[in-house]
Amino acid sequence: MNNTHKLVATLALSASFAAGTATAGSITEPVWSFANVSINHLDWSTGTEQRTGNNGNRKEDFNYLEVEGGAGYNWGEIYGFYDIENPGRKRENEDGKEKRIATKGTMHYYLGDSLFSLYAQVYHFNSKPFYETNTVVGLGYRYSNGSGFWIKPWIGGHYVDSDNGYSGTNGIMAGWVLGYNFKAMDQDFMITNWHETEFLRASKYKRVNGNLGMNGAVALWWNASQHISAGVQYRYANKKLGFDGNNNAMIYTLKYNF
Repeated sequence: MNNTHKLVATLALSASFAAGTATAGSITEPVWSFANVSINHLDWSTGTEQRTGNNGNRKEDFNYLEVEGGAGYNWGEIYGFYDIENPGRKRENEDGKEKRIATKGTMHYYLGDSLFSLYAQVYHFNSKPFYETNTVVGLGYRYSNGSGFWIKPWIGGHYVDSDNGYSGTNGIMAGWVLGYNFKAMDQDFMITNWHETEFLRASKYKRVNGNLGMNGAVALWWNASQHISAGVQYRYANKKLGFDGNNNAMIYTLKYNF
């Protein structure tokens, strides 16, 4: 990993811990914050395993550890996570079973009293020797209706740094995160969805990865107590995750909330 990639990983990890350190070192007190650690199991569908196996890059089920956090302030909000996939394994290529690192950091900087924001996102994935960093800078928006539903769409210019044949500007990326909090059987639940679409990809990049990429997950969370949450996610992607086709999986998660 070169110095740029180390910096990206550090920034994303810093965002992950932001909720836990906001009151000690931030310029202002957070309006809201959260932080958690989780253990996760990702189970690829049989169809995904068959399709990627025929492509010579078979997807393998894996466990991963995650640190996640976020905080909101009067000026904006930040979010990030740091994942270690296949913890305990070696970093060298082991046919899909090697240790891998994935990090992400996002920021909305509010534009005055409006609901719009300047938006920035950095995602980095490293699976020795492969790496890819995706950076997005653009505009965001936030909406909530007071009944438990909220959505934050965004759109921006996309820049990719990769050892997969292309680095440079790579069209547009747009997406959203949304959630809905509700009660059932006197228990607290939440539905969430994050989604990203890449389009107008650079000619050299789309020769390997396709013209339009899609990536996201839909989740149902059960907040069993103040500190314990459990969830199941449906993970989906097309022309992403190293495969020019459809990918889908289920993710099973147990979280400890700080």
